[in-house]
Amino acid sequence: MLDEVTEFLAKTRFEDIPESAVAAAQSFLADSLAVGVAGRRHPHRDAVVGVASRWGAGADARVLGDGISLPAAAAAFVNAYQVHCLEFDCVHEQAVAHVMTAVAPAALAECEARAAPVNGSELLAALIVGVEVAALLGLAATAPLSFFRPATAGVFGAAAAIGALRRFDPGRIRDCFGHALSQAAGTMQAHEEGKPTLPLQMAGAARAALVAADLAQARIPAPRNSLEGRYGYFRLFEESWDAEGLIDDLGAVWQVTRLSHKPWPSGRATHGGIAGVLKLRAEGVTAANLAKLTLAAPPLIHQLVIRPAKPTMDVNYARLCFAYVGAVALSEGQVALEHFSAARLGDPSLLEIAGRIGAEVNAISDPAAFTPQALTAQLRDGSSRTVSVEAVPGSPESPLEAAACRAKARSCLAGVYGESGRDEALADAVAALPNCADAARVLDPVTGG
Repeated sequence: MLDEVTEFLAKTRFEDIPESAVAAAQSFLADSLAVGVAGRRHPHRDAVVGVASRWGAGADARVLGDGISLPAAAAAFVNAYQVHCLEFDCVHEQAVAHVMTAVAPAALAECEARAAPVNGSELLAALIVGVEVAALLGLAATAPLSFFRPATAGVFGAAAAIGALRRFDPGRIRDCFGHALSQAAGTMQAHEEGKPTLPLQMAGAARAALVAADLAQARIPAPRNSLEGRYGYFRLFEESWDAEGLIDDLGAVWQVTRLSHKPWPSGRATHGGIAGVLKLRAEGVTAANLAKLTLAAPPLIHQLVIRPAKPTMDVNYARLCFAYVGAVALSEGQVALEHFSAARLGDPSLLEIAGRIGAEVNAISDPAAFTPQALTAQLRDGSSRTVSVEAVPGSPESPLEAAACRAKARSCLAGVYGESGRDEALADAVAALPNCADAARVLDPVTGG
């Protein structure tokens, strides 16, 4: 497997990639940058910047939503944290991984740190192959998550992107992956407890990718069989896997076209339930007439977001709590960034509604399945209503319309910059990338004061 992946990375150029994959990469890059700006307002963000700023001198790369510049690896760390900390970043459902979140910050930091500009088409190609590698690792898994795959697979995707930008040959990419393996990490305990350590793991993956590439470029030897070796990626992080059939899809099925936008700033596993709640609300179910709401969903949903809402819950926990976001959706008719303030998290009325929301496992055995889901509302008058969700909003099967993507970006940017027109500038900068002589210019609308 590793031979095929390294050969693919070494030979793939922008001209080899179909327009559909390029367009998808542009869309999800714009989404990631806008979400990363919004992450500027996360309660722990300034502390993260303070720590990262002590990791060395230099101002190689810019931080999203701010006028700060840091050394490239530190900037990649902060930006990846900001992209993931609001749980608003795009995701590959089948891989159960945020495969762009470490890749884009690492690749952009690499572009900014270069003495000579990197052109936009090179950046897009690097993003696309980086996503391909991270998704491939996730798709190969055949058992439920035991480690935090967005970070453990993400470091390899980000390392692939850096290797592509540096035009590494297959042997150097192999070394790059070996050094990435030595730094790979990601525990689901942070997800279980809803701690900011979760986005910090994405930050660590982005930073580690740049370190791995530097070590490989310095010709420091690394493990050669980093993926399928006796102590390689799969045996270390996955309980079972099957990568055989996936190699044939390299360069044929571009995984960036299989990403999903997130319409709501909460764990992806809550989105099917939110969609169902909004359907029930449209049919007349309200907090006043609801006795009990039950979500029937696959095991993955239960593993990730079925947990009780608590008066003292942290914002990271709340974003991964279907009971809370379901209560917000029923009460407000939407789930938005403002619903995760300290005041809203402790709102007794929302917590009371959340106490009426339960869940049960349906008959789906696929450990990576997000659907089908069904929600049943038992009403106070003794009647009941049930709705089903076959595709999660924002997925390739139920895509977010372009206008909705632009509205999301506008909202994310306005929260930091006000109504400044930066959403239009970002859209224009991303659209211009294929013919842009300096890829780093795409950061101009999303950095600075």
